[in-house]
Amino acid sequence: MSAEAGVFGTLATRLFLDRQLDFWLREVDPVLSLREVRARITDIVEETPDAKTFVLWPSRRWPSFAAGQYVTIDVEIDGVRRRRCYSISSAPSGGRSFTITVKRVSHGCVSNWLHDRARIGDAVVIAPAAGAFVLPDPIPRKLLFVGAGSGITPIFSLLLELANRRRLDDVALLHYAPTRADVIFHDRLVALAEEHRGFRLAIRFTRGFYRPGRFSEGALRSLVPDFADRETFLCGPPPLMTDVERLWAQHRLLGRLRRETFVPPTPLPSVAGAEVNVKLLRSGRSFVSGGRGTLLEQAERAGARPAYGCRRGICHSCKCRKFSGAVQNVLTGEVSSAPEQDIQLCISVARSDVELSI
Repeated sequence: MSAEAGVFGTLATRLFLDRQLDFWLREVDPVLSLREVRARITDIVEETPDAKTFVLWPSRRWPSFAAGQYVTIDVEIDGVRRRRCYSISSAPSGGRSFTITVKRVSHGCVSNWLHDRARIGDAVVIAPAAGAFVLPDPIPRKLLFVGAGSGITPIFSLLLELANRRRLDDVALLHYAPTRADVIFHDRLVALAEEHRGFRLAIRFTRGFYRPGRFSEGALRSLVPDFADRETFLCGPPPLMTDVERLWAQHRLLGRLRRETFVPPTPLPSVAGAEVNVKLLRSGRSFVSGGRGTLLEQAERAGARPAYGCRRGICHSCKCRKFSGAVQNVLTGEVSSAPEQDIQLCISVARSDVELSI
């Protein structure tokens, strides 16, 4: 036997033994693993008819988080591992547990699995927390939060962190929801406002008997006349994001606006995929890239299963190596044409024949 074959055999044996040990560790405790970081679901709380909070207890290998960040969750659904990103809705408290609050989404694969099939005691695979929707250092004296729907989840994490640091002395929250029953964390938000007199809470409803409330400069000024002097955090659906961004741009305040979004950003209108060949080296698949969708979507249609998370260019879970060819970023328009470059599949389209590592 050659030395090379001996090394290969040793590695194969080690890999087999590691997998066997990993299997038996999970039989003892679903959170234990040598190969990945896991977290146990220790409680499930119904927040609204379509939103639930999942309390997670991660293994000691998980390196904690900062308020406002998100975590990538992997679950196995019908034999296929699915990955999604969810904002953390709690604040660091010195313990290991944290929460995610998940809203049911029409045709949402992972969100609906969590709502319908996840049980206390189940384990999920988690990645290190990530994201830049966090409090700056030092924390500004005056803060404003604007949100709607499930956009309250990272905002609530930040508010809890401010409360823990006793910094809710000059903070305002303007939050929109269809009805009272749709307001995630309603009672806890009211309790924060009652406990901290410097926290101004305004919840506006967009449906119902009373006149619908929509975001406007007038509504904002009635709550926060000095909004232009505040560092602002924004999270919500596209219409709200667009309205706030437009107003902040008019007042030349975009440099003081921090944003988190749950939907894919709008691609540049001039960016469209070309009719070129894409070769996936690891899976051995190939396909013709046309004008529909990003490289991630096209690879999935071709039968490949590349890793992904947010599908919006933030979490970098879909990053892969481009060995040759040119691709274009659909958000910035930037073209990557040099060989041996890392790209994000979810925000890239092919501009020439391309070879990818997946």
